[in-house]
Amino acid sequence: MLELAFWGYGTAALAFFFFGLYVFFAWRGGLPGGVLLVAVMLSCLWAATEASSVYFTGAPWPVLGVLLDCLRGAAWFAFLIVLMRPLWGARVRWPAYLAAGVVGSQLASLAFEVFVPGIVLPIRPILVAWLAHAVVGLMFIEHLYRALPDASRWGIKPLCIGLGAGYIFELYLFADAALFNRIDLDVIAVRGVAHALLIPLIALSGTRSPTWTLRMAVSREVVFHSAALAAAGVYLLVIAAVAYYVRYFGESWGRALQMALLFGGLVLLGALLFSGSQRARLRVLLSKHLFPYRYDYRTEWLRFTQALAAADKGLDLGQSVVKALSDLVESPGGALWLRDSYGKFAPYARLNRPAIDAVESMDSGLCRFLDEREWIIDLEEYRSRPRYYDGLVLPDWLSSLPDAWLVIPLRSTDSLLGFVVLATPRAPFEVDWEVLDLLKTAQRQAAGYLERMLAAEALLEARKFDSFNRMSAFIVHDLKNLVAQLSLMLKNAERHGHKPEFQQDMLETVSHVESRMRGLMTQLQEKRPIDSPRGVDIVQILRTVCESKRSQSPVVQLLDPLPHQAMVLAHPERLERIIGHVVQNALDATNEDGKVTAQLSLAGDGKVSLVIADTGCGMSADFLRDRLSRPFQTTKASGMGIGVFETRQYLNEIGGDLQFESEVGQGTRATILLPCLSDGRQDLQDGASEIHA
Repeated sequence: MLELAFWGYGTAALAFFFFGLYVFFAWRGGLPGGVLLVAVMLSCLWAATEASSVYFTGAPWPVLGVLLDCLRGAAWFAFLIVLMRPLWGARVRWPAYLAAGVVGSQLASLAFEVFVPGIVLPIRPILVAWLAHAVVGLMFIEHLYRALPDASRWGIKPLCIGLGAGYIFELYLFADAALFNRIDLDVIAVRGVAHALLIPLIALSGTRSPTWTLRMAVSREVVFHSAALAAAGVYLLVIAAVAYYVRYFGESWGRALQMALLFGGLVLLGALLFSGSQRARLRVLLSKHLFPYRYDYRTEWLRFTQALAAADKGLDLGQSVVKALSDLVESPGGALWLRDSYGKFAPYARLNRPAIDAVESMDSGLCRFLDEREWIIDLEEYRSRPRYYDGLVLPDWLSSLPDAWLVIPLRSTDSLLGFVVLATPRAPFEVDWEVLDLLKTAQRQAAGYLERMLAAEALLEARKFDSFNRMSAFIVHDLKNLVAQLSLMLKNAERHGHKPEFQQDMLETVSHVESRMRGLMTQLQEKRPIDSPRGVDIVQILRTVCESKRSQSPVVQLLDPLPHQAMVLAHPERLERIIGHVVQNALDATNEDGKVTAQLSLAGDGKVSLVIADTGCGMSADFLRDRLSRPFQTTKASGMGIGVFETRQYLNEIGGDLQFESEVGQGTRATILLPCLSDGRQDLQDGASEIHA
């Protein structure tokens, strides 16, 4: 008994100490909270003193324990009186007088026991005083509970149950002691544990009673896991008791049957703990009976937002929306319908559901109802009371789904974006006003996420089309130039078609045009450059371009002797095309008696400079500054205005540049800068040396 008393009172002291810390940090200055804190701390000191008196048997310890017990009882009386004060007004004085009298009689009895130990009485006065203490405590509890209106008893009920149970324990202990004039050691040994068991009920009332000015909160997760662990513990105790009974009466086969029973019980416990339906039943039961609201909105909202934000962790955004909504109502899953570009609602995502190919049009009865009313359709309620839904007729595919439960609209700011059909919940789940309000708020946030996702997909698709259209415009521009070459060749064929050298030149031109057109078609189909950047001989490219333009007037002149080879890093096809653009622009701007020149040299910073100069019409400073490099800006009647834009864009991609100098009536000077390879620099230097020599 001494060992049991020590551990019992020690455990009670620790429990009251931690509860006192919790009350201290939750206290916001209110009188009830302050008195509660004093009562809890005195209870902690009392339990610690009683645990110490088990091993320290000197005179001060038992007397100090009884003294702290009196003060503890007085503090709990004061707490009850403070709670009764707003209810009774001035009449609360008589409970205060009664409590003071009881505590005074306890202290007087203690003094009598200490200072007059030799007198033997039939009944010890201190036992009678403690018996009166328990009776008065029960009176306070009864008056406090009855004085409250029915609607307000919910918050104070756990406190009344807890303290009432404590006073009943005291009444039994001291009634037995007063009857037989001795203390039952078995009961007194567990007295500390009995009072410590009342702490959860007191804390629960603290969370329900804001008038105490305490910010006490019991997390639903803590309650859920605590209840699950408590149920598991009771289950294991029952299994252990049954197993012990089987072993005790089972003779030779009892131990084997005991082991089989224990193993089967553990397996069943594991199945129950990991069962989604059983966990859902427990969560619904606790939320219904222990909390004023079904949901902890802060926890639910954080979990809902996290589920939507973590859409890339195994689930896409559509599945995450279904999961987030289904978790709010203990549903195992469902399916999501979204509006497509044709104005129909088609299946977009599903979670733990078979595939469904049903499609709803925007003008169907279901979609119009969801869009106009924004109601959540409870299919069970619809089947039993369809008149609540104002003549709504559900489509056949929805009515035929055996486990369909809720239809939740997903409405954006201006229109219906889609809807979710959730499956029947794992446990019986009542859909009340609180559930409907939470789902309506959650569906708006989910619709916002989905709307942004669809907008991002539409923007990406628009960018792809824009890229494709831009590339197509470049290719059409090249085709226009090739067609111009063929037209010029046909025009000259009327005068020079009988000449063998013209016929040979015509065949080469047709072959070149055919090769270029085939390359352009390949690039259009593959949507990427035909080859990767590599070393290209800029001298050969320039000769090819000038050779292809020799049928036009004026003829392009190559200034200074060109080096044998100069290597730059580029795409052969694209480099030839952009040089051809610049040369063709110079030819178009120059009369037949004008002059177009091309000069290749070594520039600074490891670049090759190609200068195309003409004596044509030139460009104004405003056009050169504001319009030349912008797409679809041109001074030519039949031009498209994208040649310079494409040239500058490509040169920037490979580390080059395009520069213009022009004056109206004086001509234009276009400089193409290209990054050169080391051997290209050497070739250009050798060519320059030959020129100077």
